[in-house]
Amino acid sequence: MKIRNSLALMLASAGLAAAPAVLAQSLTIALSSEPTSADPHYHKQTQNDAFAAHVYDSLINRNANMELIPGLATSWKNLDDNTWELKLREGVKFSNGEPFTSQDVLFSICRTLNNETNVSQSYMTLTKLLSDVQTPDDHTVILKTSEPLPLMPAELARQLPIIWNGIVEHGPLKFAPKEGCGVTGAWPTVVDFNNGKDAIGTGPFTLKSYVKGTGIELERNENYWGEKPAWKTVKFVPVPNAGPRLTGLLSGDFDVIENPAARDLPRLKDNDKFEYVATPSTRLIFFQPDVGRNPSPFVKSSDGKNPLQDVRVRKAISMAIDRKTINQRIMDGLATPANQFMPEGMFGALPNAPELKYDPEGAKKLLAEAGYPNGFELTISSTNNRYVNDGQVAQAVAQYLSRIGIKTNVDAMTGSIYFPKRAKREFSFSMGGWPSETGEASALFQLWVASLDSARSLGTSNYGGFSSPEFDKVYEEAIVTVDPEKRKPLLEKATQIALDNMPLIPLHFESSIWAYRKGLQYEGRRDQYTLATSVKPTDAK
Repeated sequence: MKIRNSLALMLASAGLAAAPAVLAQSLTIALSSEPTSADPHYHKQTQNDAFAAHVYDSLINRNANMELIPGLATSWKNLDDNTWELKLREGVKFSNGEPFTSQDVLFSICRTLNNETNVSQSYMTLTKLLSDVQTPDDHTVILKTSEPLPLMPAELARQLPIIWNGIVEHGPLKFAPKEGCGVTGAWPTVVDFNNGKDAIGTGPFTLKSYVKGTGIELERNENYWGEKPAWKTVKFVPVPNAGPRLTGLLSGDFDVIENPAARDLPRLKDNDKFEYVATPSTRLIFFQPDVGRNPSPFVKSSDGKNPLQDVRVRKAISMAIDRKTINQRIMDGLATPANQFMPEGMFGALPNAPELKYDPEGAKKLLAEAGYPNGFELTISSTNNRYVNDGQVAQAVAQYLSRIGIKTNVDAMTGSIYFPKRAKREFSFSMGGWPSETGEASALFQLWVASLDSARSLGTSNYGGFSSPEFDKVYEEAIVTVDPEKRKPLLEKATQIALDNMPLIPLHFESSIWAYRKGLQYEGRRDQYTLATSVKPTDAK
């Protein structure tokens, strides 16, 4: 303590404040799952979006409780049901010193529509709904849709990182997606975010290096318009296994780790050199059965058909799973068993939804009614490094299904292998996770449940091929209903129809956990983002 006080006196005598000493620190964070690309428009996943938030800004941001707050747009309003006006923040510069204007917003929208390297049409779910984009001046953007889009602000917050419009050669920009929005260069080939050359944003950090499988290095963006981050340099290190992540924290290799194993929390709690925070999230963990194909690649039955196409089989699978025991024994109580697709109390969720009860005998009866009294064979495909205890959860579910006569295998793999395979529909029964980023049920339904040929389906994640005209009719009405008092009962009805059909089999809602060394504090986020800007020093390192 004397050394620290002496340092403070030296700084004071030299006319320097103590804050820059804190700002000069470095931070090392161990990730349980690494971003799959430095391209902010490549593949919409939580780890990718969290990384992008360090280098790029969105027009509208979310705080730790997922409330909308100004970002590069300081205000937004409806001009009519189909038109939104955004006023942009003035005086903002990109990391290369270029000013941020409405042309960068238009360019970013155009890039999402012309990015042939993206996965599952990522970041297009909003922009392909736009009928016109106008930029009347440098700090105004007007977005038009052919039909009402009540959730425009929430959609902007979750899926439009803004990039600099000078990274490719282009003429005067106009919103003409089929014509490339005025860009004369080839979008996919001239943009290289992974080596940092084109990673030019307005965010709090700049990208120094991105090496897949090794780590990401960031440096503080001295041109940042907002509060400067406390860290001059940040390194993200991918460590898929919880054990080595904890070991690295205890040994001092890491300052912060995400997703420590819940079983290790007592060990951290009893050590006064470390702390942790557990934050309930809106992320639903579920399984998605392949109901659109017959046969399906990893299902074997005596009649040669795909049993997953029968709703009785899907309900039997749900009844076979003991969600409470999984929560207690695998999740160590740090999850909430899911009886529907959103946490109760959120917009569009069913009030007092009936419990999805564990009933193995009832499950066997349903299988027999469906024509499978002796069960069938199934492979569960899952990640083993993306969600909390995902591999263990998959093994537990396999055991439950085996008990009702479904011979079940598990194929667990790293996220980098899993997600491209799932996007190609190579699985029959796959694990998924989805947070309610918009605060209501419509986003999950739009991506995961609505029929692929539905008028308003964005269908990018409907890998199971589920289709229900009854669901689509109710959902399609809800998505264009601006009045929340009218939209809410429509979403509740859509939720009930989905539960009756089980296109997704809900398991639980995760809690997110971060552990860190003493001297730091971390603001846990419901969106599960691991952000260096959320790490604050409580003393000098």
